[in-house]
Amino acid sequence: MLLTRNTMSDLMKVLGLVALLSLAGGIAHGEDWPHWRGAQRNGTTSESSRWEEGGWQKPRERWRVAVGEGSSSPLVVAGHVYTLGWADGQEQISRLDTDSGRVDWRQAYRAPQYGRRSDGDKGLYSGPSATPEYDPLTGRLYTLGSDGELQCREAATGKLVWRRPLYDEFEVPQRPKVGRSGRRDYGCTSAPVVAGEMLVVEIGATTGCLVGFDKRDGRTLWQSQSKSPAGHTGGPVPLNVQGVPCVAVHNFDGLLVTRLDPEHLGETVAEFPWRTEFANNIASLTVCDDSVLLTSHYNQQKTARIRVTLRGAERVWEQNVASKVCSPVVRDGHVYLAWQEVICLDFDTGRIRWRGGRTGDPGSCIATSDDRIIVWSGRGTLSLVDSARRSPDRYHELSSHPVLSNTDAWPHVVLSRGRLYCKDRGGALVCLDLSAMSGKTPTEE
Repeated sequence: MLLTRNTMSDLMKVLGLVALLSLAGGIAHGEDWPHWRGAQRNGTTSESSRWEEGGWQKPRERWRVAVGEGSSSPLVVAGHVYTLGWADGQEQISRLDTDSGRVDWRQAYRAPQYGRRSDGDKGLYSGPSATPEYDPLTGRLYTLGSDGELQCREAATGKLVWRRPLYDEFEVPQRPKVGRSGRRDYGCTSAPVVAGEMLVVEIGATTGCLVGFDKRDGRTLWQSQSKSPAGHTGGPVPLNVQGVPCVAVHNFDGLLVTRLDPEHLGETVAEFPWRTEFANNIASLTVCDDSVLLTSHYNQQKTARIRVTLRGAERVWEQNVASKVCSPVVRDGHVYLAWQEVICLDFDTGRIRWRGGRTGDPGSCIATSDDRIIVWSGRGTLSLVDSARRSPDRYHELSSHPVLSNTDAWPHVVLSRGRLYCKDRGGALVCLDLSAMSGKTPTEE
């Protein structure tokens, strides 16, 4: 249902780049990490792990800084790190220098430690969870706080361009209970997504689960036909369904795929039911070709591959292994998860190839170009594991190092230009140089 839109000619101009949105990040930024889960928004990179260079024997710490509480992940763009955190009654947006960790600029605004609808698990999280979004065409940064403060800033200076206080402007009810489980509401958790001239945000409002804003001035363009409450995942993901630009999200009710083409803005393409007790569907979905992968724990202790067409969604396979936090990573026909252990599945069939190691609840993975898997997990342990291409039948750990130890490793690990950026929920951010042992400096691949 299209609730608000410009004229059709304006919309055609607005959406002219949407068809390329799934490629834009990787082409424009190379080894930058400009979005939630990287340039391709899927936890993969064209960078090497640099295992052969020897940097994993003892990764050299370049710097360590405090950037504020929260599970929001850092971005790395053109020699700068962008972060969102909470400290001293404020949400803080910071730009740091990648070489030194020096603060280039920091902007802050008053904000609660938890969203106004929050309920439950306050000992496990605090501060903002949504990862910022960078737009290469405008050089702007978009952030979403846990209490719904949506802001657009100039990335170079931190200057505020526009803002939308979502909880004030939209009716966003508290997330419902699921069955007999306790109620959970962690506030706004989803990273905004730039799609051409639009910014797509999962709000969970009574008038639309997803809302499209004009990325330049913040005007509301449309609201989705689906009015499901928001989920608790890391954010929507662009995908192309039979030539039609769409966006997919795991919201409160399950998979939602929504159209982004001008004549059908906000219309539902497909839904697949997947409610999770406590609304804890924390792992984001992963897009690969014509399919998405869903995974969660609690009453839905499974991982499933769902094929999406313009006619709807159908299950390809389902496997009784799950990830509670780590979003699936797909590389060369294999799926990787990290929850309690590292698990490898066959993408075509869902068959378990191998499992092993110990990770705890929190976790995130990066699949590298030299067929390795970087795992950031537990209370701050960094590991390197051979992929199924190198080790088809068994879990093979190459390296494991404690990096942080105070709070959970909820934020996603980042790899950019030979450096790893590891952050924990308490706001400690560490930059590790994987090229240091060979005497090389990080360069573009």
